[in-house]
Amino acid sequence: MEIILLERIEKLGSIGDVVNVKDGYARNFLLPNKKALRANEANRKVFEANRAKIEADNAARRADAEVDSKGVEGKQVVLIRASSNAGQLYGSVSVRDIADALNADGAKVTKAMIVLERPIKTIGVFDVRVALHPEVSVGVKVNVARSPDEAELQSQGVNVIDAMFDTESAGFTEAYDPNAEPGEIPADLLEDAPEAEA
Repeated sequence: MEIILLERIEKLGSIGDVVNVKDGYARNFLLPNKKALRANEANRKVFEANRAKIEADNAARRADAEVDSKGVEGKQVVLIRASSNAGQLYGSVSVRDIADALNADGAKVTKAMIVLERPIKTIGVFDVRVALHPEVSVGVKVNVARSPDEAELQSQGVNVIDAMFDTESAGFTEAYDPNAEPGEIPADLLEDAPEAEA
């Protein structure tokens, strides 16, 4: 289906571009959300008559988004989640979780503004893009941890899973004597032991 874009759409085009998209994408998303018009003669005339107003409205929304971006850019939110010892989450971090955490921190964002490249299913610090406007996007950090202490360590750049396994391996290790008989107490331990009272 051929459509005329009423706003910039990533990977599609800018305002006024006539593009060909799949029918379902046009009918279910672009047309109901007033992001595009069907490309027919009547709509082309309407678009050209209103082009200046559409571009002015877009510029005003972009300016508002640039002002709002200063309150969002560079924010770091901490999400505490249960996970396995290997760092795999029981479930995943959703767009709603990130939006709620940002809004609790004073930002004004909606779920539709959060752009997750792939689901977050492990603990760690992740860069997430927030698109406040089709032409204005900022980055935030999402720190997913099992406890506030772990979140603090992760924000300093420590990989808590690797650190946990390093401390476990640095525990007690028993001296190994290849010539000892099974069950025999090593000679140096016998010398250190206090002599039994007679």
